[in-house]
Amino acid sequence: MLGVSLAGYTKETTPVTLSQSDLLELLDAIRAGGDLDVMRRSLEFVLQALIEAEATEVIGAARYERTASRATQRNGHRARLLSTKAGDVELAIPKLRRGSFFPSILERRRRIDRATFAVVMEAYVHGVSTRKVDDLVAALGLEAGISKSEVSRICAELDTDLDAFRNRPLGHIAFPYVFCDATYLKGRVRGRVVSRAVVIATGVTATGDREVLGVEVGDSEDGAFWTAFLQGLRARGLSGVQLVISDHHLGLKEAIGAVFIGAAWQRCRVHFMRNVLAKVPKASAEMVAAAIRTIFAQPDAQHVRAQLDEVARMLAGQFPDVAAMLTDTVEDLLAFATFPTAHWRKIWSTNPLERVNGEIKRRTNVVGIFPNDNSITRLVTAVCVETHDEWAVAERRYLSEESMAKLHSEPVPTVADTNDVPLAISA
Repeated sequence: MLGVSLAGYTKETTPVTLSQSDLLELLDAIRAGGDLDVMRRSLEFVLQALIEAEATEVIGAARYERTASRATQRNGHRARLLSTKAGDVELAIPKLRRGSFFPSILERRRRIDRATFAVVMEAYVHGVSTRKVDDLVAALGLEAGISKSEVSRICAELDTDLDAFRNRPLGHIAFPYVFCDATYLKGRVRGRVVSRAVVIATGVTATGDREVLGVEVGDSEDGAFWTAFLQGLRARGLSGVQLVISDHHLGLKEAIGAVFIGAAWQRCRVHFMRNVLAKVPKASAEMVAAAIRTIFAQPDAQHVRAQLDEVARMLAGQFPDVAAMLTDTVEDLLAFATFPTAHWRKIWSTNPLERVNGEIKRRTNVVGIFPNDNSITRLVTAVCVETHDEWAVAERRYLSEESMAKLHSEPVPTVADTNDVPLAISA
């Protein structure tokens, strides 16, 4: 009668079976007026059972069961911490070999919501609240007299998990492609409201998956800041970097050369286009943009380089500054062309990281001005953790495993050899 398999969750993230005697012992403890820990364990077992039942329905078969309706197979579990009135419960969410699965009983954004709560409360306690923060506090249903100790407890709960993520080792696999970008938020430093640089790095693994690698908050984006940030990634085990993609941030190129010896730098084509169009009259912007886009429409490295030379020659008469920008940045703008053609669209800009920055902006806008750097780091890291989790269960890899294998199996092309290459446009 109690022969149901309920999965608990151990620190090693291995699902275990709750036996009939375990269930009876738990029921006896509840009947005897068990404490809050008993209720927490009971809730954990029930939630895990519901998760496993939902996973079985999605897969079309129970664990080790052979059925004609099976759609995929289980592929281990990943940890998920859920906060409840009975305390935090540790759950194991099944991973699938094909497709993704997230239990309907859990909230995807729970961690971010808790981080937002902590930041708003910290802002209030530190006396930097505005009417907007007061409205948020009221919307959360909290009294104005929340204590500093309560805020500290909430923040400490979050910081333990977020710090573990931010400082986790990265040596488990090589990351051939690394994306870096910065966004800016307002925060208080020594009583003044100033702009704070938030630097984020993501990477593509040797198997084509994506991970968030690092988050850092600092004063500016000078060379020393970037060097320290990249050295921190290296110290945590980041290796195998062949290409770093970013905007033209001050000091970043030198930092890449110093920290990732032998790695190339790809200047984001989207940011480059914005820089170009800032020097062009509005009436000519579309013509110039269309000409530059033809550079990236070529089929191979030789044609890409030849097309850039032709576009620069064509624009030199009317827009000498644009022509100079093209010729001066040729190696950095065309770094993507020395990698497999199947990867070009995914590595010639920082667009994937821009989406992460957009989510960060959306979440941080509710706070406005942060009370300190710790509160910025807390909320931004929470957004990054959720993004990282969503990538982990995505149905498709960012780049296919087969195409990633070409990084090592194909000879590296060059963008320097332009002899006898036909051009796509002419003056």
